Amino acid sequence: MRLNVNWPIVELSELLKIPPSYGIVQPGRHVSSGVPIVRVGDISNGRVDASAPLCVDAEVEDRYRRTRLEGGEIVLSLVGSVGNAAVVANDLSGWNVARAVAVLRPKDPEFTRWIYYSLRSSTAQESMRNWQTTTVQATLNLRDVARIPISVPPPAVIGAATSVLGALDDKIAVNERIAATCDELRSLLFAEAISRDRARCDERPLSGVASFVNGRAFTKDANGTGRVVVRIAELNSGPGASTVYSDIEVPDRHLARSGDVLFAWSGSLRVARWFRSAAIVNQHIFKVIPHSGMPNWLVYELINLRMPEFRGIAADKATTMGHIQRKHLDDLVFVPNEDLSADLHGRLEPLWQRALTAEQESLALTELRDALLPKLMSGEIRVKDAERQVGEVV
Repeated sequence: MRLNVNWPIVELSELLKIPPSYGIVQPGRHVSSGVPIVRVGDISNGRVDASAPLCVDAEVEDRYRRTRLEGGEIVLSLVGSVGNAAVVANDLSGWNVARAVAVLRPKDPEFTRWIYYSLRSSTAQESMRNWQTTTVQATLNLRDVARIPISVPPPAVIGAATSVLGALDDKIAVNERIAATCDELRSLLFAEAISRDRARCDERPLSGVASFVNGRAFTKDANGTGRVVVRIAELNSGPGASTVYSDIEVPDRHLARSGDVLFAWSGSLRVARWFRSAAIVNQHIFKVIPHSGMPNWLVYELINLRMPEFRGIAADKATTMGHIQRKHLDDLVFVPNEDLSADLHGRLEPLWQRALTAEQESLALTELRDALLPKLMSGEIRVKDAERQVGEVV
């Protein structure tokens, strides 16, 4: 994407109250009563995940008041997954950030969204990739953040463009809340039913309700085109700059399709529903294929109930990457019998499908937003044309 030469182009620092700052260098151990901080891994898809923050000692945080958040700032990842940005919500006021995160304080609040979208543009992302150092891991220096080029169109254009893109972001956020609420409610109802109605449950090994097909080292010799190779990073955050693509032909048991259940058994243990297009399952992830008569939602919930134990097993490993072994899948779990399964299916299957639909809608909206972003930033498309496209889906 090229910046619109008909608009002034300035360095990012000219649009900020103060130079970019980074946060707490040595946060120390988690302090449950401490101050929550934003880490690189908390910044994803344009938002800060506030569900499980690291909290630091208040005295440590007080030494970094320069990066204490008030709401309305922009946070930008500097290390590892460089270039992920998010606008800080007002309910994160009082939080701080880690060393690997920069805090940007716009002079004019009306410019905040424009700066945020500019940082997500291909021009800014390319600049950050070119300037980052990679001696140990990718790192972007603050002096380079300050010189990221930003185009500055007339205020009316900024307001209209950010309104269009913001409408898509708002709808995406609503869908994410719908999916999360459906998943939370379904898991709660299932756990309550299993606990309350043990008489209508059978004890069976987890491995007896589904086939756990381990992925393979498909990133090797990947050629950069074709399907996404799903690693733990893609399972957690979706495709990114480091995602590997391959056009290798693999058996169906190694393909994840929308609605399939995937289980990361090493590193960041997690059970997840895949909602993207067909992708190749890499090593350290099981594709979970339910046995005949077992719906996906039920297999997901049976694994989910075991996740605290699985994470405990992984945490006890003396290796650099905790994991479980296949023998742990043979542990007994309470499985609803045919009668109870039928009762639960009528209530819980719709919640599973509604969450999946919301995720798929968000994916389509994200693709539209990302297609409009460079065109609006460069002036290639008029705001009114973009508004018409967005109005058809929002």
